[in-house]
Amino acid sequence: MNIFLIPTILAPDTQTSVLSPQIVEVITKVDIFFAEDIRTARRFISSLKVGRVIDELTFHELNKDTPQDQTLAQLKKLKADAGIISEAGCPGIADPGAVAVGFAHQLGYKVRPLVGPSSILLALMASGFNGQSFTFHGYLPIEKAAKVKAIKSLEQTAKSKSQTQIFMETPYRNNQMLDDVLQNLGAETLLCIAANITAEDELIRTLPVKEWKKQKPDLHKKPTIFLIL
Repeated sequence: MNIFLIPTILAPDTQTSVLSPQIVEVITKVDIFFAEDIRTARRFISSLKVGRVIDELTFHELNKDTPQDQTLAQLKKLKADAGIISEAGCPGIADPGAVAVGFAHQLGYKVRPLVGPSSILLALMASGFNGQSFTFHGYLPIEKAAKVKAIKSLEQTAKSKSQTQIFMETPYRNNQMLDDVLQNLGAETLLCIAANITAEDELIRTLPVKEWKKQKPDLHKKPTIFLIL
């Protein structure tokens, strides 16, 4: 039994430029999908124009609120290959699909990762930062004091270990996050902002904090990865 990890696009209308032919090939033959958001997954498959009748496919919801025993039971019932589709980017990377992948290994299924875009790795590649030692922290605390403490701690770790520190924020809070970062990092600390990766208006740039303060970008509702070193 194969469990295919199917990457999806990061920006609208980029299917032909960022997805490998292997993804299309797999989607033409797999009928069962585990998806973080079923509506998004259905739209994604339809956008590939591979001739699949969406209503003939089976979708299982797999998000952070999905009971793990439910996912395990669904995997145990599989009689054919299945795919795991992330909301954006690669399944299992900062993504609830990792739960299904773990169960797939327990059940002896073959896990097949497919090549596709990961905003975290693309941002790291383009940052000019240490790509041998890095940590992805996901979302920082929402509460102001805890967030500021986390930002300063990441800076200290970056400096003491020469280790790239990577994090993200909910897109509608990006500008607030940027303000907090610029207010609490040292002037010479390097900050890379990677926003709308793979889109036509993609922004990926590394500058010292003091330079970002002079040219602060508008990141509102733009999926963004922040990196510091």
